[in-house]
Amino acid sequence: MNPSLFALKSINSLSYLQYLIPTNLAAKEKGVKETPLMKQYNEIKRKYPDACLLFRVGDFYETFGDDAIRASKILGITLTKRGAGSETETALAGFPHHSINTYLPKLVKAGLRVAICDQLEDPKMTKTIVKRGVTELVTPGVSMNDEVLQSKTNNFLASVYFTNKNIGISFLDVSTGEFLTAQGNAEYIDKLLQNFNPSEVLVPKNNKNTFRETFGDDYHSFYLEDWIYKEDYAFESLTKHFQTTSLKGFGVEELKEGIVASGAILYYLSETQHNRVQHITAIQRIAEDAYVWMDRFTIRNLELYHSYNPNAVTLLDVIDRTLSPMGGRLLKRWLALPLKDASKIQSRHQVVAYLKENQEVLKQIQYQIKQISDLERLISKIAAGKVSPREVVYLRESLDAILPIKTIALQSPQEAVKVIGDSLHSCDLLREKIKTTLNQDAPVAIAKGNAIAVGVHSELDELRAISTSGKEFLEGIEKRESERTGISSLKISFNNVFGYYIEVRNTHKDKVPSEWIRKQTLVNAERYITEELKEYETKILGAEEKIHKIEGEIFEQLVQWISTYIKPVQMNANLVAQLDCLCSFTQLAIENQYVCPELDETFELDIKNGRHPVIEKQLPVGVPYIANDVFLDRDTQQLIMITGPNMSGKSAILRQTALIVLLAQMGSFVPADSVRMGIVDKIFTRVGASDNISMGESTFMVEMNETASILNNISDRSLVLLDEIGRGTSTYDGISIAWAIAEFLHEHPSQPKTLFATHYHELNEMSDSLKRIQNYNVAVKELKDTVLFIRKLVKGGSAHSFGIHVAKMAGMPQLVILKAQKILKKLEKDHSGDALNGIKAAKDEMQMSFFNLDDPLLEEIKEEILQLDINSITPMEALMKLNEIKRMLSRK
Repeated sequence: MNPSLFALKSINSLSYLQYLIPTNLAAKEKGVKETPLMKQYNEIKRKYPDACLLFRVGDFYETFGDDAIRASKILGITLTKRGAGSETETALAGFPHHSINTYLPKLVKAGLRVAICDQLEDPKMTKTIVKRGVTELVTPGVSMNDEVLQSKTNNFLASVYFTNKNIGISFLDVSTGEFLTAQGNAEYIDKLLQNFNPSEVLVPKNNKNTFRETFGDDYHSFYLEDWIYKEDYAFESLTKHFQTTSLKGFGVEELKEGIVASGAILYYLSETQHNRVQHITAIQRIAEDAYVWMDRFTIRNLELYHSYNPNAVTLLDVIDRTLSPMGGRLLKRWLALPLKDASKIQSRHQVVAYLKENQEVLKQIQYQIKQISDLERLISKIAAGKVSPREVVYLRESLDAILPIKTIALQSPQEAVKVIGDSLHSCDLLREKIKTTLNQDAPVAIAKGNAIAVGVHSELDELRAISTSGKEFLEGIEKRESERTGISSLKISFNNVFGYYIEVRNTHKDKVPSEWIRKQTLVNAERYITEELKEYETKILGAEEKIHKIEGEIFEQLVQWISTYIKPVQMNANLVAQLDCLCSFTQLAIENQYVCPELDETFELDIKNGRHPVIEKQLPVGVPYIANDVFLDRDTQQLIMITGPNMSGKSAILRQTALIVLLAQMGSFVPADSVRMGIVDKIFTRVGASDNISMGESTFMVEMNETASILNNISDRSLVLLDEIGRGTSTYDGISIAWAIAEFLHEHPSQPKTLFATHYHELNEMSDSLKRIQNYNVAVKELKDTVLFIRKLVKGGSAHSFGIHVAKMAGMPQLVILKAQKILKKLEKDHSGDALNGIKAAKDEMQMSFFNLDDPLLEEIKEEILQLDINSITPMEALMKLNEIKRMLSRK
């Protein structure tokens, strides 16, 4: 489609009309002539109506109109006016062009799309207005600027595509070349959005409201025309980019919705002037069945890598011992997507065990990893042609640092380490080419010169000799003329107005030869030029211009040649990242006495003296963490009912159990004396309460939504962690709901392993009738006026909640405490056992009503039930049979 036509389609009619009108339309209506500069600005702005346009004028980037107002607020720069007081007056704000890397990140992080409009020709070479054009469109999700990016965090651009059946999604980090896609229901896509945390999301315009209703307003969204989200267009875009005839080689050919979402991303890259993207070499499928399922509530509740509390320490903060940017980004991915394949998990465990036993090898590898720069982003800059000479030297130094790692790994007896060593590419020719072409101390920009090494280009060497000999040549002229004229203070200098000149103080101006040409008179001196100086100036300046041109050409050729090594460098980056993560796990295990978990084929989870990895690091020095055992299976102890007062540590035990399982299936060692476990395929948590007021939902509604999601998705290998279910409503309602949920989990055919923490000690009665529920409590020692939290999980239920003791410890006024104690005694006396007796009475009534039926009817119903084949009956048939039995009972 014609780009200008797209510009018309990509904005709504109102905003289009606004931008179609020039900034100084009022002036035009009054017959005031539009200046050539503003005419050029308005023409470019119309092409990028939804972006903040940084318009290069001389040594400044200027913004006009609404852009200037926004930029001045975000950047804290002065807002002035162009043509102040005239009919063409418009807001103006700008900053020096060399400060672009300071100000651009602030605009992008504020959520703006920024169009950078540069001068495309030398102002000296034209007599008309300088030609200008947008050279890059930087958006929150599309940036290669180091100041915008965070080294250990991916900067993902996401795209979603809605159909009645599925939602397709795609993620691209243009700074690393990582391209991923998936599809599924809204809950799965929501989980992926939570995990990958994209900086920007592309959405079809007709799904704008659907996206907001489904996934909220927390994302920077950009709305594309619906015609972009077409299957044939997306397929053509992807195959053309990858230069293939199909997508089978990437394993994504069946993901129709994912393909459409991915095609929209490629389109967006071209629209944002990112056309050199050969570093995007593959697209990967996010295999849903390969990773542990964690819904958005679990990810939030466990505080894996971000928290709503700005001061909270996350799990990632504690476990990240990576030494490279690539490793830091991969660790976050491993944390978001723990493995389910036992053999892959054990392979990681084996590498960690090997490195832990061979700490000298660990230190050698870690030392080399520290020498490696961000290979992924360096090679991406090579592909985009936005790399500096110094960064190319960093690339070579990083590849040099990989060689010792390759040698160490190949010598390892550990098979997985040896495979990494064998797969690392030495890139000998690439390293040698960079070494012989560029100077070791290459500049940050090719324009600064002296980037190309001596001996690469003979003409360049000759021109440099002319340029560098200039100082000696000028000193020679200075000395000769001083002796000839007798002017001892004679000095040769240079400026941009006159070029080279001779400066003579007024006391000696009577000695100036007649052939010197006077160019400037100062207060105390005169400035002259000579034919000899002008000839030399032409020679020197011509040499410098040629030097700049030749160095630029050689460097550009080098960068293009390096781009043929994109794949091997990316492979090295990925392997180094993996090794970095495994070294991080090893360092963590050594520092914190983590142990290797034992994986087996059972459904059991057996943790001996498990610890919370985050809390144990926050304790004061010398204060030990109280470790706890947890055992769960599907036969004898499927559901542990944990009672105990608030602040006793129930939530910590729940969370640490989930985190130990998660760490184990990431491939890490775990904080415990020992862990034996079968693979867990889903982790569900309902821990803590958080109102969602903006969505009009109360604490209790949020709690019920999260719990419903758990009950509707459990499997036989699920781990379910429920904390204080039912506390958001009245006591009797709460007990009833908690009881019903616990009984549902116990009776569910999947028999999921469950930890159920509650302050309703009435629920301890459930173990009498439900054999796989076991009661435990977090021990408390009662003293005379207070309680001591021992934080140890022990067998047996808790008698009461100690809520008033906790209130006293919190500093509640004594009058309130005394009143609360009186009211508690009265309530206990008046309503002792009401809730539990009510539940028992309801069950007894049901049993009485059933067993008092006439025997013939009872026998008839019994026969009906026994004849059912539970394994083959459909849900609809079951409902119909239940309705039939109900009718039989109603006849009674």
